[in-house]
Amino acid sequence: MKKFVNDPKQFVPEMLEGLALANPETLRYVPEYNLIMRSDSPNENRVSIVQGSGSGHEPAHVMAVGKGMLDAACPGDVFAAPPFDYVFETTKLLASPKGVLLLVNNYTGDRMVFDMAQEMAAAEGVNVKTLFIDDDVSVQDSTYTIGRRGVAGNFFVIKAVAAAAERGADLDEVIRIGEKVNSVTRTMGVALTACTPPAKGSPLFELGEDEIEVGVGIHGEPGRRRAKMMPANDIVDEILEPVVSDLPFKDGDRVALMVNGLGGTPISELYLLYGQAHKQLAAKGITVGRSYVGEYCTSLDMAGASITLVRLDDEIESLLNDPAEIAMRVF
Repeated sequence: MKKFVNDPKQFVPEMLEGLALANPETLRYVPEYNLIMRSDSPNENRVSIVQGSGSGHEPAHVMAVGKGMLDAACPGDVFAAPPFDYVFETTKLLASPKGVLLLVNNYTGDRMVFDMAQEMAAAEGVNVKTLFIDDDVSVQDSTYTIGRRGVAGNFFVIKAVAAAAERGADLDEVIRIGEKVNSVTRTMGVALTACTPPAKGSPLFELGEDEIEVGVGIHGEPGRRRAKMMPANDIVDEILEPVVSDLPFKDGDRVALMVNGLGGTPISELYLLYGQAHKQLAAKGITVGRSYVGEYCTSLDMAGASITLVRLDDEIESLLNDPAEIAMRVF
């Protein structure tokens, strides 16, 4: 497997350095903590929004740092939670009089690190709280987590809480909004191939040429079942129905629909999947009010996709509509 890699141990720091160099006016890189932060943060008039997880899911989360989105992200190594001191020091650096909100995808290692960092930062006088994201309907427990996993739906939580923070909301109000969005967000994914971590140099798991992993996790965790390859429309039906039925979404709902690539799927294929999902929702009386197609939360070079639905109301849609300026721009 060919990769653009120098020393695999330096893969994440070199990636972060490149990200900062490409965005010198808006981002600041603090190499001691793998930290990418807004150049204008912290701001005494705004709750600071921080997220961290393992690397390998880019653009999540370091490329979602910027105005109207995250104030900072401090990733660990590929598929590994950040060390405690990264999160602790980041929390202190981002401390604002209005507080700090730590967003955490629901994985055991991340929960442990962020809980400890919150406790220690609070002991030093930082007004800090934590919100856990668990939008994946695929499985209840898996290799990396206890309870449902946090996957691509976290982008909707990030966008909504950051928009509220930009508007001047206090920490309790920002948390209320985050919990609300998380409660109406559901995701499920499918893998066509495994991914290859730079340090490993070989696929993370075995998947036959004619097999797909239905409900795969973003670290390659097993999903609901392994199935034979099928036409694209059938794959959409396979993962959309569990998403719709879980909340459940129903006739008359207005939703945001995201088709997220897992790292190795061409954008043309993602739009093909989107078309089927959109038509299937319309047939159920569900209106797509906002659309998102592209790579948001990936698994390195895994070929695959996930579908996310968010039930919209006036408050959530207004927050999603607020402007944002981040590194994962097109122009």
